[in-house]
Amino acid sequence: MIVCHCKVVTDRAVGESIERGACTLGQVCRDTGAGQDCGGCVFSLKRVLVEHEGKAPLQPATTAAAS
Repeated sequence: MIVCHCKVVTDRAVGESIERGACTLGQVCRDTGAGQDCGGCVFSLKRVLVEHEGKAPLQPATTAAAS
């Protein structure tokens, strides 16, 4: 699905950007070019970003008590 019509950026491209390490809306926009013209897609970009947050592998928790 196209999320940014100005730059023709798809939700797949946004997901790939996130998989490459983009973890903020600004990073996704810089990486894909989305959200830099009219800004109408920013909420859709944020939705895709939040959806991918739940799919990210969990990092092991480290605590001082574990030492």
